[in-house]
Formats: sequence, structure tokens, C-alpha cells
Amino acid sequence: MNLMDAIKDLRFKTSAGMMECKEALKEAKGDVGKAVEVLRKKGIAKAAKKTDRVAGQGVIESYIHMGDRIGVLLEVNCETDFVARTDNFRKLTKDIAMQIAASNPLYVDRSEVSELAIEKEKEIARAQIKDKPEAVVEKIVEGKLEKYYSETCLLEQPYIKDPNIRIKDLVTQSIATIGENIVVKRFARFEVGESC
Repeated sequence: MNLMDAIKDLRFKTSAGMMECKEALKEAKGDVGKAVEVLRKKGIAKAAKKTDRVAGQGVIESYIHMGDRIGVLLEVNCETDFVARTDNFRKLTKDIAMQIAASNPLYVDRSEVSELAIEKEKEIARAQIKDKPEAVVEKIVEGKLEKYYSETCLLEQPYIKDPNIRIKDLVTQSIATIGENIVVKRFARFEVGESC
């Protein structure tokens, strides 16, 4: 594959700029797979720098699942109204709304989980493995708590379209691609027949 084809392929896979792709291919000695990793690492570093910036614009996304039995309202913020109107940002918000409809998370992230809920989960986990040595019990409890977060916290959940990444990774990739801080602020999920 010649350099221009490799750049084109890399741009298609990552949505990165032409010069960034060229530099990544140079660093990866022409290996497109390694160049994707190089760009992802740089993107994560770039995204980390942007997370302190104020995200005061954004959208309220709505999603009604097939059959009209599940609906989601979701607020996702970004830095400018220009970005809020872009196709990439709207696709991200739609994908996250579909995730909420499918996976029914209780919280946006683990910071929203109350100490009471955490202690209750730890208590349940300890009761299930009470006959094991204390050092082993604590490791198992922490593992079960991580599993609880991955089931109940939106940003910790495996992405329904690609279970190899979590929703927070999807958001980080979008920050790197779009170039602005993105914050999943809040959501509400409604299901027909559900009690309040």
C-alpha cells in the first residue's frame, strides 16, 4: 500500500487530519494498525487536556425505541453551539441515548452512586463469599463492585455497538475527534408500565 492509500485508510478509520495521519504512519513505520494506536494515544492525551474546559452548550437528545415502549431524554454538553449542531456530535448523542434505552443504567458515572448503595453492594458480595479468607474476600468484593459499576453507570458500560470499549472511551474518542470537551450531564429513561 502506498503512502497516500495508507493515509486515506487511516483517515477513514480514525477521522484524524491528513497531517496527523502522515505523522502517525511515519512513527509507526507504515503500519496502519500501529498508526491507529499512535493516534488513539495522542487523542486520549489531547482529550485529557480538554476536560477542564467549560462545556456550557450542547443538546437535549430524545430517543424513542422501536415499538414506542421505551423513551430517553439525554443532555450532553460541549463548548460551543457550533459543535452541538455538527453531525459527529449528534451521532454521539444518539448513540448514547440508544445505549441508555438498551442498557438501562441508573447513574451517569460512579461519582453519583451513594455511599449507602456502595455499602449495600459490598454487603451482598461479602454474604455470597463469607467462607473464604479475608484477603480473598476483599479482592472479590472489589471485583463485584467494579461489575456493579459497569452495569449501573452509563460511562462504565460496554458500548452496545462495540463491547470492546466503554461509553467513556467513546466520549473520549469524540473529544479527540471533535476538539472540544464533551460532558454527559444527565438522562431520564421511561418505559411503558414502569412504576415511578
